[in-house]
Amino acid sequence: METPGSQTSLHRANLERVVRAVRMAGSLTQAEIARSTGLSAATVSNIVRELKDGGTVEVTPTSAGGRRARSVSLSGDAGIVIGVDFGHTHLRVAVGNLAHQVLAEESEPLDVDASSAEGFDRAEVLVKRLIEATGIGPDKVIGIGLGVPGPIDVESGTLGSTSILPGWTGINPSEELSGRLGVPVYVDNDANLGALGELVWGSGRGVKDLAYIKVASGVGAGLVIDGNIYRGPGGTAGEIGHITLDESGPVCRCGNRGCLETFTAARYVLPLLQPSHGPGLTMERVVQLAREGDPGCRRVIGDVGRHIGSGVANLCNLLNPSRVVLGGSLAEAGELVLGPIRDSVSRYAIPSAARQLSVLPGALGGRAEVLGALALVLSEMGDSTLLESTLPAATPAFT
Repeated sequence: METPGSQTSLHRANLERVVRAVRMAGSLTQAEIARSTGLSAATVSNIVRELKDGGTVEVTPTSAGGRRARSVSLSGDAGIVIGVDFGHTHLRVAVGNLAHQVLAEESEPLDVDASSAEGFDRAEVLVKRLIEATGIGPDKVIGIGLGVPGPIDVESGTLGSTSILPGWTGINPSEELSGRLGVPVYVDNDANLGALGELVWGSGRGVKDLAYIKVASGVGAGLVIDGNIYRGPGGTAGEIGHITLDESGPVCRCGNRGCLETFTAARYVLPLLQPSHGPGLTMERVVQLAREGDPGCRRVIGDVGRHIGSGVANLCNLLNPSRVVLGGSLAEAGELVLGPIRDSVSRYAIPSAARQLSVLPGALGGRAEVLGALALVLSEMGDSTLLESTLPAATPAFT
């Protein structure tokens, strides 16, 4: 029996600490594990050897700073995780292992707004198809991360705003998908998952605090503080789209006037170009035309960037992040939008906060949210559960 403070419980805590560090990073050298956990090099070496013998981790030769080293990652046989991303017009699913390797991925068009039942039917079929394609048994699935384009109410588990997905009113996405597939399902909004995806795989690697800004049919921000997503007590932290820019501006869907969203979201921006460019425009097309030199599209993209920069400046003054990552199709505009964002930040943010900030385009494009869903499972799953599935119960000889 383990008792608090005993040699056994201390060893168990150290095992979990090492597994957690590797799980969140994907792979680390033993020296990096020692630095991130605070454990001695000798303790890390012994723990890695035990985890390797138990099949929890894999160790491969590598180099660090010109010296030979050993890279530690979770075993590909330890389990798989699933990411499901519901966008307004698409469904994307990815299968990954605990070593941060994507094993299979597929996307298909879907009008998610129309029917939650159809969305979950399609997701169930696609998940099962991809698991079969990997050749890994369904019993190896540890959990599923699920992204939806709206805030999640942390108390009820339902979408916090029925105006975003009216066909999902009263639906608890976690219970719905978990009931179909029989594994734990972790749910978050698309902006938070985009932040997690970029933090683990993309432009946010190497930092512990960032804001991921996604501009699509709405505007949201995923906030990472000290390496963790910050959701707030009600789950609505990061609703940057409802910062007021003009009290006399257009009426927003939230009921206020002049929200940032009314100056930047596609539903408000695209009509500005219809008189000159005709109907049927998409933000992807506007970005493409802007990159090709179209003056009207360049002007609109620049204006959107300046408005986003005003919201980012507010974030800088409140939270002082070291990095802002712009996601969604707008990021493809590159400096046409990033330059105006930086200009507004420089003008409206506290100089010390603006000076320390870097503004970058997302590296993952449309995959950010589904990869973030994989990262969500990796961040929420319990280390003790993973250890129990791989290591035999034994009294340790060392700590």
